[in-house]
Formats: sequence, structure tokens, C-alpha cells
Amino acid sequence: MKAYIFPGQGAQFTGMGLDLYENSPLAQELFEQANDILGFSITDIMFEGSAEDLKETKVTQPAIFLHSVILAKTLGDSFKPDMVAGHSLGEFSALVANGTLTFKDGLKLVSQRALAMQKACELQPSTMAAVLGLDDDVVEKVCAMTEGVVVAANYNCPGQLVISGEVEAINKACETLKEEGARRALVLPVGGAFHSPLMEPAREELAAAIENTMFGKPNCPIYQNVTANAVIDEAAIKTNLISQLTAPVRWTQSVQQMITDGATLFTEVGPGKVLQGLVKKINREAETVSATFETNS
Repeated sequence: MKAYIFPGQGAQFTGMGLDLYENSPLAQELFEQANDILGFSITDIMFEGSAEDLKETKVTQPAIFLHSVILAKTLGDSFKPDMVAGHSLGEFSALVANGTLTFKDGLKLVSQRALAMQKACELQPSTMAAVLGLDDDVVEKVCAMTEGVVVAANYNCPGQLVISGEVEAINKACETLKEEGARRALVLPVGGAFHSPLMEPAREELAAAIENTMFGKPNCPIYQNVTANAVIDEAAIKTNLISQLTAPVRWTQSVQQMITDGATLFTEVGPGKVLQGLVKKINREAETVSATFETNS
């Protein structure tokens, strides 16, 4: 069975999507639509902007979404997913890919999500840290005993977990995690504590937008970050999508469940190969590839 997976923030690079724009009339049309919907020329930033320009949350999230979704749409008849999943932001790309959201509605929600998260980040100094070389339960225990807000945020693969919370609490937790034997506990260059209770203001804002958006019947199951299980019910998809901002990304568990349910080939759609690397660390036997656009199609 074919699983299609969609990356999240951090996969961006200057020039992303330019090959699609230059070689596919459909891609060009969709990129121009995106510029109109967003009210600024995101294509200029994607194709020619600096790494610093691309790092702005309000740019990064729509840029990665656009690269992923437009690439999927240019694959034509060869794009036949049996199941989909996306890492954090990538969940929105996956929902367009499986027909739950339209391109326009997906982009609008991603843009609103990015702005809401940016605002939440500005309310309180917060950050995230990558923890390598410890079992999940050890990291969870340290988070629970650390004073302040600090939680497990991204279960990326065995031995790689990202924690999220208040700056001081993250620093304290990192010290304790090193004492517990972590190979690394490294604060990340991010603007805030994504997938933690500190994103509650953003969750409330996004909830209203999601509730007012039409969700269609998906043409295949999505394995959502919050539950790590296959979901096809539109109401449940909405609920999980709203919870996602303050809940952890259960990527390890999602991939394991997809394999249990029959996934044999994971195709990453979008910039970079981060998810393929994580899938291989979760299950060495899993086959992974990148979706590639054929210029003659």
C-alpha cells in the first residue's frame, strides 16, 4: 500500500517550487492563485528570498504547504494514495492531498494558523529543544518533574524527541536530561513553544477558522498527529486538527500504525527528505522515496 507523507516547518529552502512554476502551467496557475489569496507575492520569497526571509512563520508555513500540495497536484494520475499523513503543518497538505480540504481553504487555514502561532509566540518567551539518545518515558518523566511549562512535543523517531515550553523550564529540563544520559539536549532556533499549552491562544483562534471551513469526505484515511490512527470522519478530523496546536506530534506512532495497516512504500511530497530519514529510523525495512515532478508531464 502507498503512503504519502508531507513535511512541516524546517524543510524550506530558497528556490523551492521554482522548477514547478517554470515547467508546469497548472503549478504556475496555482502559485499565482496563492499570491492573490495571501495578498502578497509569496512566490518572490520562495524563489528568490533569503533563508532569513523564508524563516518567518507567516512565510514558512504557506511556502511549505504550497510546495507540497502543488507538487502533489502535478503528479497527475500517478498520485494514488492509500493513506496520508503530515508532520505538524504537513497535516494540512495531507488533507488537501486526500480531498478533505480544497487548495484555497487549505492555504487560508495555513496562513491563519501561521499568524495565530506568531501572535502566541510573541505573548511569552518560549522555545523548543531536541533531545537525542533517551527513551521517551525518561524524557516525559523529566518534563513532568521540571518546574514551569515543559512538555514532550514531537515524537520524531525512537531516541529523538523534541520538548517544548517556557525558556527557563526548557533550559532546566535540558540540564537534567543530560544528567540522565541524553546524547544531546539542544535548544532549537525556533520562535516559540509549538505543540505545547502555550499555543492555547493560537488554538482558540484556529478553532474558529476550522469550524467555519467546509471539510469534504476524504478519499483515503489520514493518520493524524494527535491520535496516530487512521481517521476518515470529517468531524473527527476537524477536532484532531484543532487539538494539534497544543498536543504532541506522534510521528513515530503514526508511521508504526501505517506500517501495521499495510503501508509498504512511503513517498515524501514536498521540500527536503527529513521524513524519509525518520521513517527509516522508525522501521529500517520501510521503503521511502521522494515525489518527483516530471518536466515532460
